[in-house]
Amino acid sequence: MTELLNVQDLKTQFHTRDGTVHAVNGVSFYLKEGETLGIVGESGCGKSVTVMSMLRLIQSPPGKVVGGKAFFDQKDLLQMSNEDIRHIRGAKISMVFQDPMTSFNPVLTIGRQMSESLEEHLGMTTKQGYQSAIDMLELVSIPSAKDRMNDYPHQFSGGMRQRVMIAMSLTCKPQILIADEPTTALDVTIQAQIVELVKRLRDTLGMAIIWITHDLGIIAGLADRVAVMYAGFIIEEARVKELYKNPLHPYTLGLLGSLPRVDAAARHRLVSIEGLPPVLYEDPSFCPFASRCRYKVAHCSVENPKLIPVGSEHRVACWVDPQTGQERL
Repeated sequence: MTELLNVQDLKTQFHTRDGTVHAVNGVSFYLKEGETLGIVGESGCGKSVTVMSMLRLIQSPPGKVVGGKAFFDQKDLLQMSNEDIRHIRGAKISMVFQDPMTSFNPVLTIGRQMSESLEEHLGMTTKQGYQSAIDMLELVSIPSAKDRMNDYPHQFSGGMRQRVMIAMSLTCKPQILIADEPTTALDVTIQAQIVELVKRLRDTLGMAIIWITHDLGIIAGLADRVAVMYAGFIIEEARVKELYKNPLHPYTLGLLGSLPRVDAAARHRLVSIEGLPPVLYEDPSFCPFASRCRYKVAHCSVENPKLIPVGSEHRVACWVDPQTGQERL
């Protein structure tokens, strides 16, 4: 598969009254055509900031991308002019946000909001844009799609709004869809429907997906590869089956241990990760997970480990092998 996106050493900081927060600290990843990459981690670890930095959506001030490259179609998104990046966002790379109600304009109809991007990016007439928008609403299973075009966002339920947001993000048939925790505010039944919808659209349209979430359970049946983030770093990356079968970072072990199991043989207490994630006012010279880690050794407090390969397409940033308790050389 051809590589669509390659992010290298991305760094983003926020300047606040209390100091400079190092939100993203040298993140690197790639995405291939038709592939689904899951980015997983707890709130505040830098997942959303990473993709918003890549798309130049960080508000400045207080935020600023201070380093790195993001190559899409062999062009660095971070070096593009404002005009050029506008033709990428929404047309070739689309994003579905966590709360669709705050993403829609409350005073414009759904039909107008959907057709606008088609007129802007594809040069369609208003009539052509409306027909294409109707087709997309039908694709995401909105009943009576033509009649709903004149409705406003508040007239849709939460699950329906999320479907409409997905339809809007796909109107220009992008090569990459970024889904930023799109099921967080929905109940579990609607969550499952949205995940199945995205899988169906991925297979139908052939697009690549970056799915951001704190829920490893969703990723299990959706993604091809997973990148686990903590404190602005990717601390483990692997194929999905490999990560679940052979997690090698203590934080990943903690995330998997906190997942409920439905198989009868796994009647065990859920594991919690003690402590709180750090607020990084300084770029850490030590492992940011050390204060919460039951495997830590002296080395963890003096040097931050780099991602190193530990198998085929499996990388981890940890000084200790949790399976043996021995320090990696």
